[in-house]
Amino acid sequence: MWPRADSRAEPRQAAVIDVGSNSVRLVIYRLDGRALWTVYNEKALAGLGRDLPATGRLSPDGVEAALTVLRRFRSLLDGWKSEEVISVATAAVRDAADGPMFLRRVREETGLPVRLLAGEEEARYAALGVLAGDPQAHGVVADLGGSSLELIRLDGQAPADGVSLPLGPFALGAPRPLVIDRTRRVIEKALEPHAARFAAREFHAVGGGWRNLALLHMELAGYPLRVAHQYEMGRADAVDLARFVERQSKASLQRIEGLSKRRFETLPYAALVLEELLTTLKVERIVVSAFGLREGLLLESMEPEVRKRDPLIEGCEVLTAVRGLSTDLGGALEAWIGPTFEQLPSVFGSREPILLAAACRLADLGARLHPDHRADIAFEQVLRAPIAGMNHPERAFLASCVFSRHSAAASTPEEGTIARILTPERRQRARALGAAIRLGCDLSGRNPRLLERSSLAIRGDKLTLTAAADWEDMLLGEQTAKRANTLATALRLKLELG
Repeated sequence: MWPRADSRAEPRQAAVIDVGSNSVRLVIYRLDGRALWTVYNEKALAGLGRDLPATGRLSPDGVEAALTVLRRFRSLLDGWKSEEVISVATAAVRDAADGPMFLRRVREETGLPVRLLAGEEEARYAALGVLAGDPQAHGVVADLGGSSLELIRLDGQAPADGVSLPLGPFALGAPRPLVIDRTRRVIEKALEPHAARFAAREFHAVGGGWRNLALLHMELAGYPLRVAHQYEMGRADAVDLARFVERQSKASLQRIEGLSKRRFETLPYAALVLEELLTTLKVERIVVSAFGLREGLLLESMEPEVRKRDPLIEGCEVLTAVRGLSTDLGGALEAWIGPTFEQLPSVFGSREPILLAAACRLADLGARLHPDHRADIAFEQVLRAPIAGMNHPERAFLASCVFSRHSAAASTPEEGTIARILTPERRQRARALGAAIRLGCDLSGRNPRLLERSSLAIRGDKLTLTAAADWEDMLLGEQTAKRANTLATALRLKLELG
């Protein structure tokens, strides 16, 4: 059993200002225990690092643009406590001769104390950000910014011993057109000393450039679920994509649907760096992370016991929380359903207990929606919800569970999307789990204490639903029998009430 809702830390807000080589960004988050929600997100493309390779200094126009937007951010955060605001600067400011002068101006003109991160710190926070989005992540993390590339391993311990390399698009020559062979040699030379240290089968890609490559791959492949976080590519597909983008002119990229217009000049460089990393590090699987440095800073700010919690379960619980409805129902459903589903053949391996717990905490997601539409709306919310801790098949599975919690229909919305992402076995299990949650809610009238008076079990080819002595009246009623039959059918079992 996972922690009860009332044992979580009180929700709080935190703001992160990230002064990067290309953009200056403010993101305001709501932190509900281990769950992170973006409340507000604003950025300006200042281009601080554009002149750095040629002059060793920050772009003068970039400095003025950055100071302007930082003054605006300071106004937006007026009245915030200092401990609620985290401000950091990365590679361009770190490497520029006038970086210290820039930070002094920021402090004098905005009052913001900006912390300058060392390269190793930047790598560590990128890795913590990946773990904030996927606690099971392993392999190597690569964070591509405007001026630098950070590499760091994930091996089950606290991320450490990362490296920062001058391989961001600006450092390699952007916004000039990419010269492939010459730039490839620069990248190979920089990566070669680190090849053995960071070799890994799994590669977690952090940074806007690589997220845009993933969105392009979805477009070219006709992939139906346009969610960048935890999108996966095999090595061959990623290399083919990178080589395609490397050879596109700015005009050609502008004609491709789905790409950020702000990245036409840097995307070919990002693609070439990706190709060389995949080859040098012998990567087989690429996982895109929408979480990175900013989320890593927030993860570190959490209490140790909060950091250990599962972001998927907490995110589902928070997503469902509605004033006036029980916060205990999800945990009670988990305890009631779990032992029965443990008897079934595995379809998600070690992840099954977490997915069951998450699905149970979504039981009330449609509670205040119109009954004619709640199944469809709840499905859509979960399929594209900004919840961490799940990959795309798990996302599709939970959305299908939520649909079946509210509907006995055999087909979900977006049937083609679900069929492409989930195997038939996983689709059937989602239908069964949703039906079990629906039965538990209706049997008990959504009263967690009443669930303890009944039990669900599989015995041979039968699904048995029983009530404790003196509580047999719980099993009466046409709706109870209907819900129980739906579950038995989904499990391909015969129903026995008693």
